[in-house]
Amino acid sequence: MEESLLCQWSVFRSLLAIVQWWAFNVTVIIMNKWIFQKLDFKFPLTVSCVHFICSAVGASLVIKVLKLKPLIMVDPEDRWRRIFPMSFVFCINIVLGNVSLRYIPVSFMQTIKSFTPATTVVLQWLVWSKYFDWRIWTSLIPIVGGILLTSITELSFNMFGFCAALFGCLATSTKTILAESLLHGYKFDSINTVYYMAPFATMILAVPAMLLEGSGVILWFQTHDSIVSSLIIIFSSGVLAFCLNFSIFYVIHSTTAVTFNVAGNLKVAVAVLVSWLIFRNPISGLNAVGCAITLMGCTFYGYVRHKLSQSHHPPPSTPRTPRTPRSRVELLPLVNNDKLDDKV
Repeated sequence: MEESLLCQWSVFRSLLAIVQWWAFNVTVIIMNKWIFQKLDFKFPLTVSCVHFICSAVGASLVIKVLKLKPLIMVDPEDRWRRIFPMSFVFCINIVLGNVSLRYIPVSFMQTIKSFTPATTVVLQWLVWSKYFDWRIWTSLIPIVGGILLTSITELSFNMFGFCAALFGCLATSTKTILAESLLHGYKFDSINTVYYMAPFATMILAVPAMLLEGSGVILWFQTHDSIVSSLIIIFSSGVLAFCLNFSIFYVIHSTTAVTFNVAGNLKVAVAVLVSWLIFRNPISGLNAVGCAITLMGCTFYGYVRHKLSQSHHPPPSTPRTPRTPRSRVELLPLVNNDKLDDKV
């Protein structure tokens, strides 16, 4: 009886973790699109900067004031030598995501982001000559095919937004790969990651945001109606972006790798559906098919990665591979922004 109740509680906790993760993630995406489209606040660098500031403050409160998470100590030298380069890529990743939202529908942007597993595998193969099982390469075929079909049939296609989303995938993959070497020795969770990276990201982005968007933001303040309510929405999106980090930490520790992979791809489907219900962007039948193929491909890719990680005889790495994964955590599916992405 006691074991049964414990099992039921475990299932309920996992479902609760997934639902609140979906809620925060989809809400942040929809709010950002609402800011760009409905509030006419077309300044993705400024929005990203607001998110970084809110996340830096939130992480400090959680760690230093509320003490809900212990602080992982980092040597001052490592902060500049290892954390700063990661923060730079992290900043580019978030900015490109917001820029793509500025120009293309949520459905198209989310589908392109699902291309991240393919870019991660290709980069590791090209740069580090890392060996991958043939089943990994095969699992990428539906992802690439679905992306191509979605791009060709997208009714609201914008080349600038498409390129921003695509380069965002490359930035996500680069961050994933760099984390294996730069953050080696530090077992960061999502909150500590934001605690160290968000201040650096704010510092990196503040000057470009002021130079490129400062005059436009001032003009928006002078001409836009309902300034107070609009600012509440903009800063609320930043607060929710930080809450998303906490939800990611919760869901990672409450679910298995396979569950996380499947739930992540279903999350994309939920985001696409909700965005269509709100913004009513036109979606053709072939476009929807392409999105579905991509998501199924991502799920299959995650399944293959998981099965290979559970194998007693993993494929050998080539001599030029920097290092082979040492734990199951490093072999979790690189889907949906490698766990610590999709945050700020």
